Amino acid sequence: MLRRVRLLTWYVVAAGLALGILVQNSSHAVAESVSTTGGAGKEAPLGQQQPFSASHAAREEKAIQDARRQQLAEKEAALAAKEQELKKLSAKLEAQVKALEESRKRVDESMKARSSAQKKQQDEKVQKMVKLFKTMRGEQAGQLIDSLHEDLALALLNRLDTKTVAKLAPFINQPRVVKWISENLQGK
Repeated sequence: MLRRVRLLTWYVVAAGLALGILVQNSSHAVAESVSTTGGAGKEAPLGQQQPFSASHAAREEKAIQDARRQQLAEKEAALAAKEQELKKLSAKLEAQVKALEESRKRVDESMKARSSAQKKQQDEKVQKMVKLFKTMRGEQAGQLIDSLHEDLALALLNRLDTKTVAKLAPFINQPRVVKWISENLQGK
């Protein structure tokens, strides 16, 4: 539809230009004939042609303006439709973002709850181990602590009370005890 309007507009413009050239040429010819004949009797045809060509040119100009207005109206309608579509998509995206944020919050809360539950279980296990090492004989507990990974052994020593560590210290690998003491003195 827009293509047809453009073609029609170009056709009207081309026809108008051609007609304007013809009218100009004919008016020049009439003017020349009037000037060569002395101006008698030839003014009437010139006066008749000018209103005709002026009204014809005005009609062509109006047709061109109408075609442009129609193009602008079509473009405005297309832009309005696109704007409405964009608003709908924007609202849809906002709803999806809100849903994703709510999902993320639920996942974060469940992860915190799971982490808290795991930490609580780990603390309970460590407390059981602390009780176990408190009740064991010193030599046996020292050998077990020496067989643990160094980080676990130091964490276990941190959880034991001072009296139990003092009881176990002679049976634990001395560099490990020294490291535990230096960490406690440095405040790590």
